[in-house]
Amino acid sequence: MRRTVFFISDSTGITAETIGNSMLTQFDGVEFDTHRLPFIDNPAKAESAALRIKTKYAQDGQRPIVVNTMTSKALCDIVAGSGALMLDVFAPFIDPLEHELGVKQSYAVNRSHGLVDSARYEARIEATNYALAHDDGLDVDYNQSDVVLVGVSRSGKTPTCLYMALHYGVCAANYPLTDDDLDKLELPMRLRPYRSRLFGLTIDPVRLAQIREQRRPGSRYATLKQCRWELEQADRLMRRENIPVLNTTHTSIEEISSKIFEYLGIERHMY
Repeated sequence: MRRTVFFISDSTGITAETIGNSMLTQFDGVEFDTHRLPFIDNPAKAESAALRIKTKYAQDGQRPIVVNTMTSKALCDIVAGSGALMLDVFAPFIDPLEHELGVKQSYAVNRSHGLVDSARYEARIEATNYALAHDDGLDVDYNQSDVVLVGVSRSGKTPTCLYMALHYGVCAANYPLTDDDLDKLELPMRLRPYRSRLFGLTIDPVRLAQIREQRRPGSRYATLKQCRWELEQADRLMRRENIPVLNTTHTSIEEISSKIFEYLGIERHMY
């Protein structure tokens, strides 16, 4: 079975897409063709979106599904005219919140991911710059770091650091364990002052070899033998130094970040 899904928002569409994808993962055996339609914030755009959905309905012969975070009822009604199944993410919560707070919904558009708190936004930008400057050991001044990820090359350190910076404003650096570090089986001197901020990442050797082969085809760096040796040595090092370790093979960046935050006691809010 294959169904078409539209994530529609009067803002970026990130919330609709995130929640929508979370729901869709619960349905095995169905393939979803997904489309994100952001910034549907006036009637003309809503009419265009409705036409696109209606056209897809006619082509497929199956009713499209719309995961919607638009706040304007008028715009929602226009899109609903397409005949799609409308799933309004906010609808179940607005009435109870209005009752509890004694305040009516404002119906303001572009609020979900707007620049509401400039200080928090600046913190995310600074954290992202920090992650880029301290990627793969480029800069080893970790005084401002919240966390320093340690692991062999291509074990997931860089994308995890950038995710934590972009979404939470966490200053995350990463240090790649080199052959020299692994031969000595000692924590590098530059990391020792920051032991309480260290967190290790590991990965399945077969998966690591596949990733490295894409990056450097036919190299010693990408051989399964080299990957196994590096990972075994890194595991010995981190166990000896009592550094917490997480396997990233089947773990999403979001889950990796959450587990790091929980272990290190880092409390930050998204956006």
